[in-house]
Amino acid sequence: MALDGITTFAIVSELKAALLGGRIDKIHQPLADEIRMSVRGNGAPKKLLLSANSGHPRIHLTESSRENPMTAPLFCMVLRKYIAGGKIVDILQPDFERIVILKIESANEMGDITQKSLILEIMGKHSNLILTDENGKILDSIKRVTHEKSSVREVLPGKDYAFPPSQGKKNPLLAERADFLFSLHLQEGRKLSEFIYQTYTGISPLMAQEACVRASLDASDACQQTALEEGERLFDAFSALMKEAQEGRFLPAVYTQKENGRIMEFSVLEMQLFRGMAQKNYASVSGLLEGYYQERDNALHIRQKAHDIRRLVLSNIERCAKKKDIQQKTLRDTQGMQTWKKKGELITANIYAVSQGMTTFRTVDFYDENMAEIEIALDPTKTPAENAQKYFAKYNKAKRTLAALEIQQKQNDEELEYLESVLNALDNAVDDADLSEIRTELAESGFIRRQPQKKGAARPKKAKPLHFVSSDGYDIFVGKSNLQNDELTLRTAESTDIWMHAKNIPGSHVIIRTNGTGEAPDTTLEEAANLAAYFSKAKNSSMVPIDYTQRKNVKKPSGAKPGMVIYLTNRTIYITPDEGRAERLKAES
Repeated sequence: MALDGITTFAIVSELKAALLGGRIDKIHQPLADEIRMSVRGNGAPKKLLLSANSGHPRIHLTESSRENPMTAPLFCMVLRKYIAGGKIVDILQPDFERIVILKIESANEMGDITQKSLILEIMGKHSNLILTDENGKILDSIKRVTHEKSSVREVLPGKDYAFPPSQGKKNPLLAERADFLFSLHLQEGRKLSEFIYQTYTGISPLMAQEACVRASLDASDACQQTALEEGERLFDAFSALMKEAQEGRFLPAVYTQKENGRIMEFSVLEMQLFRGMAQKNYASVSGLLEGYYQERDNALHIRQKAHDIRRLVLSNIERCAKKKDIQQKTLRDTQGMQTWKKKGELITANIYAVSQGMTTFRTVDFYDENMAEIEIALDPTKTPAENAQKYFAKYNKAKRTLAALEIQQKQNDEELEYLESVLNALDNAVDDADLSEIRTELAESGFIRRQPQKKGAARPKKAKPLHFVSSDGYDIFVGKSNLQNDELTLRTAESTDIWMHAKNIPGSHVIIRTNGTGEAPDTTLEEAANLAAYFSKAKNSSMVPIDYTQRKNVKKPSGAKPGMVIYLTNRTIYITPDEGRAERLKAES
């Protein structure tokens, strides 16, 4: 669920209570579309996050932090110039739109107090964060919109700020019964839920469905077929929702499926629509948004930062695949080599029966148990000996090609397997440290140029393996990259710990701490096998084979690429990956 008008109304109410009268202390821009501000006053300092991310735009208080760039981006510098030290005097949500305006009083160059507006437009891919002066002139925006991008509304410094074009929707806080019922029966071909969210500002399809559920109506019913009494019930339910919001009766919660723990939706109001689902309540709307979006926002951030690495890896995988096709063709071309050798030997054995100028020669094939006759093509311009040498030369060339091909195939298959494992590591990366480790690994393997570390730059944070705790209380560790797999298996794990890996499938190394016993209960083995399957390329498959053995049976061949190991003694578990089961173990770690 994206931030709708009701959630925006709730967060604005919360921010007013927390931030009004506070002064903006520090301003940072860790990402291209995200601003973080420290606000002091009204008790302990608070951190405010404003994101114009096209996938997860939002505003809320935050406890988390991000690494900031060495040099502040231009928009961050503009904010520091105009509103650093400024006082937040009001926070508005105009006409129940998904727009939040922070009114900030700050001194200008002359020392006079003026009022600036920091405007967050929560509009999906068109989301933006805009700073305007006291006259409504745009000072700058986190995303500049030129005439080429939008002929309807430019967002550039010096332009007058205007709200996004209205879609002719009505403010739901001002909804009246007569107008609601009159409009309802004019909706030709529309469903009840569509009527609500397409008529009133800031109402999401989810909240429209909730109103229908509370009115005991089917959201997919046609508006024109709705009886007057049903329409009145729908208006009463809709009005009750809006009254809950106005009175601040918020119940921030995330709703999940009971069977697998998968997150379905979130809401700031109590939802009858999700009755029967598990719900996790939050003490504040900010806590809800932080909990719901942090993982998704981080995943999007990691995908964006990993884009170039992924493209490089996919390009090399494609190169290896093409090389494999060429090798297969070459292999097919050498399949007749034994026949060429045989023909050379048969010509040599019958050299006195062959004359120069002959185009073919028939003889008994004494290599055939049935002693069948064979016809051999000859070059009439060559002597019999030269014809025999031509076949021997063809055989020897194919023999040399085949010997080299076997080496090349082995190298190419190993490289392809390694690149597939790097691709899987990119899927498992959860933070910048993981990506940094993958870049280091690719540099060490010669796929990218090693970047020299800037003088005075902080050393990159060391990535850590994922940590889970089994139902039986056993620690389980999962590597997220090949370097991490090597570290976990070869240097961290004890010799009696249990090692797991998806059989012949790129994936993570999984270690079960056995505390010297070398054994683990069946439940723990199954849970660890589920993790090995889930953090492998086969995460969306069923009945994935997982090999396991004691760590002492796992060896790394000399010269092998990162993450590549061999093992001889093992058992195998077949398991279907279950994301919910993995998440539950992680939550208990």
